[in-house]
Amino acid sequence: MPFHSKNGIEFYTFATLDQAGIKHGIFTRKGGVSPQPWSTLNLGGTVGDQRGNVVENRRRIFEILAQPVESIFDVWQVHSADVICADAPRPLDQPHQKGDAILTNRAGITLAMRFADCVPVLLFDPVQKVAGITHAGWKGTVSRAAAQAVTRMQAVYGTSPADVLACIGPSIGPDHYQVGSEVAAQVQQAFGSRAHGLLTGKDDRQYLDLWAANALQLAEVGVQSIEVSAICTACDLERWYSHRAEQGKTGRFGALISL
Repeated sequence: MPFHSKNGIEFYTFATLDQAGIKHGIFTRKGGVSPQPWSTLNLGGTVGDQRGNVVENRRRIFEILAQPVESIFDVWQVHSADVICADAPRPLDQPHQKGDAILTNRAGITLAMRFADCVPVLLFDPVQKVAGITHAGWKGTVSRAAAQAVTRMQAVYGTSPADVLACIGPSIGPDHYQVGSEVAAQVQQAFGSRAHGLLTGKDDRQYLDLWAANALQLAEVGVQSIEVSAICTACDLERWYSHRAEQGKTGRFGALISL
């Protein structure tokens, strides 16, 4: 089963990464200390929740993976395609770098990101021993953040894209992600003729399939193993935070990966 429960905390793991023996998890909103509307395992520090709650929630998810909180490397996510390579953890009293893809080949680092509808893409190269996470909403998707992360793995660590295990996590699904004409135009510009299969018209509205768009760009750069969770955050508010379904009044769930 992809869902696990430990110490009251529920989290999702990918079969391919489990088989590779990589510590990772996409943590649901269950098992934390935050009150409404962030109940309860909120990892977002800029959504109105008290800092003490976020710190405790962070401690709890790191404990699940038996990783020290001091091993964290996280970033200030800005909906870009900027890739940051981590050679050491981020000191907890130091400011974040801005970026939306993080990579490391160091076993003492735990990569962490936060989500509430955007797509978590977990990456692992079992040959060169490189791990990564990408944060991709529509902006990151049309900017090809996931593909940029794989390209950076190739340039910095000698990764062969064919070796990469890519996993697309829980995020807003194609039946719920309505987009306007400006976003649709950028998708068409980014993907050309292939955009037809990513945009669906229904009742004079357009919907974007972020899962397919990220899988497509990963395949285009040579990734062959792509696992898609196909879990929609907007469909299950008992389990996930959804910025769209909760009109912005919500928290952020966490994703971790460590070599």
